[in-house]
Parts: sequence; structure tokens; C-alpha cells
Amino acid sequence: MVSEDQEQMLFVQWFRRQYPKVRIFSVPNGGARHPAVAAKLKATGTMPGIPDLCVPEWNLWVEMKRAKGGVLSAYQKDWIIYLESIGHTVIVGHGFDDAKEKVHNLGKVPS
Repeated sequence: MVSEDQEQMLFVQWFRRQYPKVRIFSVPNGGARHPAVAAKLKATGTMPGIPDLCVPEWNLWVEMKRAKGGVLSAYQKDWIIYLESIGHTVIVGHGFDDAKEKVHNLGKVPS
């Protein structure tokens, strides 16, 4: 089974080839960390549930999940509701192929 991280890596590589002038970046929110590092991240503004990727030019956020079995947390659902309420677009990609298809369906044109 392909991990969520692997799906995200494939998606970012594809996106950067497909839209070379459009910037995409990751939000390093997940993963196990030493308690001191976790405390520092929390104190400097890290919050649970923020989507994995951001495309600022398009006001687009991408939450990546495994193709099978990935589910949204309550924090992620809350962030999606908030971001959409302020006019941003959020897609939940259940694997690389699903995320790619959802980006294509947005109808964005490369800059």
C-alpha cells in the first residue's frame, strides 16, 4: 500500500511539472516529534488540521489522504469549513490520481 507521504510526493512532483510557474508548498504539521520541538511549534503557531499543501495563487489548499482508508480528522474538517467560508478552495485528494483529477477539474490555467 502506498503511504500518504508517497501520494503527496507524487502529487507535488506532478503539480510542479504541470504548472511550473505556480507555487505550491507543504505545511509540515504531521509526524511524531520530540516533546520540546512539538511545544516550540505550537508556541510559534502550528495548529492541527491545516491542509497538507497550499497553492497561494489559486487560494487552493490540498489535504492528501491515502487512496484507500484515509479519513479526515475533526480538526481537518474544521479547517476545511473555515477556509471555504473565507473563499478558499479545498480539495481532499484520496491518493495522487484523485488529487490530480480534482485539480484538473478546477479549470485553472497555468500562469
